[in-house]
Amino acid sequence: MAFAEKNLIVPAPVEIGGRHVKRYHVTADPSGIEPEVEKAAYALLPELLPEPDGTPAASFVVLHRGGDTGAYLNVYSWVWDNVLHFAGGAGGQPALDCPDTDPTHFVPVTGTARERSWIGCVWELAPLDHERAAWIRHVLAPEVPDLAGYLADSLRSGTTATSAASAL
Repeated sequence: MAFAEKNLIVPAPVEIGGRHVKRYHVTADPSGIEPEVEKAAYALLPELLPEPDGTPAASFVVLHRGGDTGAYLNVYSWVWDNVLHFAGGAGGQPALDCPDTDPTHFVPVTGTARERSWIGCVWELAPLDHERAAWIRHVLAPEVPDLAGYLADSLRSGTTATSAASAL
């Protein structure tokens, strides 16, 4: 199997369940993730978000359309001021207890009887270092946390290979 980087598309943040959610989409398809897959993934998102704990209510997600029938939603939420909470969902991947190979049939893959605490594959991990640095820069380092600054500080669209370099 030859490794190839994938496209990284960065839609605008949204507010869901009282949380501000930055979004990253990963796909081999340069036209992006199919709208019906995106809609199904974001329909599951509210049940994957943690309860408020006093930390500025911010999360970021990586929605990945795999090269097979699968689609994967990784949800990373800031809690305890400086801790990253993870929850995930998948559609179209029977190996992850999805009901069938339809990528719009999303189910949780964390918090289930067959817990999957995987935090992401090599393509899905591209935004993590940037998000850590942005959280420190805008929320932890200033005297007054700047949530708006954090939400505006995302990687640029490109590829999963150039995403880390573009953040420097």
